Amino acid sequence: MTPQYIAVAPGQSFQFKAATTTPGSFLWYVNGIQGGNATDGTVSSSGLYTAPASLTISGNVTVTAALAGSGAQNYATSAVALIQPAAVNCPNVTGNPQVAQYGLYLPAPGSITVNFGPTTSYGKSTWAVPTTSANGGTAMVYVAGMLANTTYHMQAQVQLNNGATFTDIDHVCTTGSLPSPMASIQLQPISGTPAPGIQLWNTILPYNQTDAFATDINGNVIWTYSFTGGSGLDLLQGIHPLPNGDFLTIVSYLSSVTANIPNGTLDEVREVDLAGNIVKNITMAQLNQKLAASNLRDASGNLYQLGSFHHDVLALPNGHWVLLASEIKTFPSLSGYSGPVNVIGDAIVDVDQNLNPDWVWNTFDHLDINRRPMNFPDWTHSNAMLYSADDHNLLLSIRHQNWIIKIDFLDGTGSGDILWHLGEGGDFKLENGVDPTDWFYGQHGMNYFTPNTTGDFEIGLMDNGIDRQFPTGSVFCTPNNPPSPQCYSTLSVLELNESNMTATLRTHYNPGPTFYSYFGGDAQLLSNGDMQVDFCAKVGGATIQELNPTASQILWNATTPSAAQYRVLREPSLYPGVQW
Repeated sequence: MTPQYIAVAPGQSFQFKAATTTPGSFLWYVNGIQGGNATDGTVSSSGLYTAPASLTISGNVTVTAALAGSGAQNYATSAVALIQPAAVNCPNVTGNPQVAQYGLYLPAPGSITVNFGPTTSYGKSTWAVPTTSANGGTAMVYVAGMLANTTYHMQAQVQLNNGATFTDIDHVCTTGSLPSPMASIQLQPISGTPAPGIQLWNTILPYNQTDAFATDINGNVIWTYSFTGGSGLDLLQGIHPLPNGDFLTIVSYLSSVTANIPNGTLDEVREVDLAGNIVKNITMAQLNQKLAASNLRDASGNLYQLGSFHHDVLALPNGHWVLLASEIKTFPSLSGYSGPVNVIGDAIVDVDQNLNPDWVWNTFDHLDINRRPMNFPDWTHSNAMLYSADDHNLLLSIRHQNWIIKIDFLDGTGSGDILWHLGEGGDFKLENGVDPTDWFYGQHGMNYFTPNTTGDFEIGLMDNGIDRQFPTGSVFCTPNNPPSPQCYSTLSVLELNESNMTATLRTHYNPGPTFYSYFGGDAQLLSNGDMQVDFCAKVGGATIQELNPTASQILWNATTPSAAQYRVLREPSLYPGVQW
């Protein structure tokens, strides 16, 4: 009897086939009843099965073909999954104006993928979401990536684990309006073919604008996220797509703020889904309680009590989070100061899947307090981390030291020793550039630019250049510095050779003083080999550019006038493993 497994909707018919080497006719049954009934569906003498016209709930039935006169000894059976249409909640229910909730109950284990678009041609797809248990259940997808105030069609494609497939009916949803205010986007005409995907933006200034949003390549907003509550100090500091389809982010205040924190100020790391619901989170108060209970101590034997989360957070392959936080220590005397000095440093905390700390590292134990390139006593002001999947160690970008360091992490079992310092006055020799001028200064947003992350590899970053060193000395550039040949920001790509300790400048894109960005930004290698760079805080608003591999041509250029974009990422889509 063929096929062995099918899935049908209420009222839908399907023609089964049966064959035997013994001559004779067949008797057809549904759930053991010859010809079936209205509850389970009917089957004709030729094997045409028709599902019941309506269902209370999706379920399974069997259709059997038995050789007449065989005494029920010669038969074959197929399984039929009866699937009623999905329940679809449009955006006014999810709480996000551009996200719908699509839930489909499957009577057997499987997964659903939702196709959606402004017409029944659809055009975009979500990722595949499995049922909730090994026996089936509801598969629920948040459908995101739609324009505001637009009617959309959506339809699930079902793949059962037994091989049966099914197509749901078409559903219609209308999206809501965009939150206000939010950054406007101005695109220059595209002069080439940009890498495919979407842009994930993080507005950090002004404070009252929508914190995170996604656009297509043409600048159309297709998703937004804003946190609620908090105080005027709170900022969204980076948003990272996770392998499970959620996002990891920080809602907190600037690490340089150490006093007069208003009641109600948020200070937490949170995982949110596409609808903006908090899936998992930890506040600084909770982390400090856990640190006190863990008995983890610094090199002086003191328990950790940290200030605030800031700038960055990492999700590790083992499900742990790596948290970056401020730490304040009082020094009774320091060279150049009379009397006690409160110094702001940084700490890194690894927390397990239950958000319990199991490894802590801090700058006070590992760096020289007398190295103070800028803004002391805001001493380190770290702002980015990278995890090396090759050797399981961490890179930490320390803005106020003009350094990137490599830390012996080993997934929370390492010594915490600094394996090397990269930057002016560090352990690497700069090649293909002028030392000290062409090192990075006040840097942000580093990323790997090669598949490998140890040995001989590349990283790219935003070299803000706020306190660049020249042969004649250091020049400190103010936030709105008038255009000056000595105040400029660059996209820097460095090839690091850990064997001979060289840092070779492969790309040093300098669009000139009018692109000077005193903070923020990032650099990213795109899927087609191009590079994207975010000049976050230049006068006139953030400008994001896609450059060809040699940085000789601008292929895509967008500006958000009067708004700074802390980090901007080109992602394949809003769903892991799906390319739009």
